[in-house]
Amino acid sequence: MSASPRPTTAEELRGAGLRVTAARVALLETVRDGDHLGVEAIASQVRDRVGHISLQAVYAALHALTAANLVRRIEPAGHPARYEGRVGDNHHHIVCRSCGAVADVDCAVGDAPCLTASDDHGFAIDEAEVVYWGLCPACSTGRSS
Repeated sequence: MSASPRPTTAEELRGAGLRVTAARVALLETVRDGDHLGVEAIASQVRDRVGHISLQAVYAALHALTAANLVRRIEPAGHPARYEGRVGDNHHHIVCRSCGAVADVDCAVGDAPCLTASDDHGFAIDEAEVVYWGLCPACSTGRSS
């Protein structure tokens, strides 16, 4: 028995109740192909694919895609928002204090939400957000030389 084919980007947009446009398709594919991209980098790459798109339209599309859980928005303290296509698995991030590089970190222990709060205060916890901070290999090498 073979696995069913992965839905196209357009089918995913429709399935999320979103209108399919060339800009949205390009934007979703750009985020998924990228590495924790900021809005300016996303806009630039989408423009390379489809021509002119305003920054406002990029922000609006990112908002819609985030609300539909097709992309994830992260905003490490002191850094602009970044977007990624890895959603639904409650992974975490590591951020370089020097250059701002961001990388994914899988959950360290057990099932989501990865951490059990010492006191949940009655909340039904469904996610834990952990951000590790440090220096990436390039920046730590630069400091030691």
